[in-house]
Amino acid sequence: MILAKPALDVGLYTNNLDAMLAFWQEQAMVTFDELLKVGGGLHQYRHSIANSILKINHRREPVPQSTPSGLSALEISSTAVDESVELIDPDGNEVILTPARFLESANLCLHMRTTNLDRSAHFYGSILGLSGDIEQGFTVGDSRIKFSQGHVAPIERTAVGYRYMTMQVFDVLATHASILELGGTEAMAPVRLGDVAYISFVSDPDGNYIEISQRKSLTGSLE
Repeated sequence: MILAKPALDVGLYTNNLDAMLAFWQEQAMVTFDELLKVGGGLHQYRHSIANSILKINHRREPVPQSTPSGLSALEISSTAVDESVELIDPDGNEVILTPARFLESANLCLHMRTTNLDRSAHFYGSILGLSGDIEQGFTVGDSRIKFSQGHVAPIERTAVGYRYMTMQVFDVLATHASILELGGTEAMAPVRLGDVAYISFVSDPDGNYIEISQRKSLTGSLE
């Protein structure tokens, strides 16, 4: 996979917007970047974590509570702490603030549970083409994904909690097709979001959603 941005984005959904914005901005100390009105009553509050974006999604109609996804915790490199601090946001999502020296230059680490370490290693290493391994984790530019063995129940993409990750690429159509050809599973065919982005979704062996995004502000074109 050829990345258009050297970092991983993470998306969550909430029905508890004011409390969540206050927590992430004041306690997790991430920086509000912009409000993106996606359409259909969905507003996305985008927060910067160095090159990454935390996307706090809020819909006009409440989203359901559901079983957690395999995205179990978001560990953020922070200059404001001297030792790791574990937090829980108002929706119950686990957040870890870690001194930068302990994350070895990574801006964030997405921790994930998987029911099968070997299958996850094949998917993220061979199908997505990320560098790394299942023991040390996989790299997405400046970001990392690390795995631990655990149960993952069937996953809904639109529900409260951490729900998906986003990888920014130069060509959604080609990247999406390549993932499917290598054995990946389609979760949503590519669609164009006006003049902003081209996106699709694939899913990993546990059913976690991965958004493949071609954002015009990064690539210069949606063609």
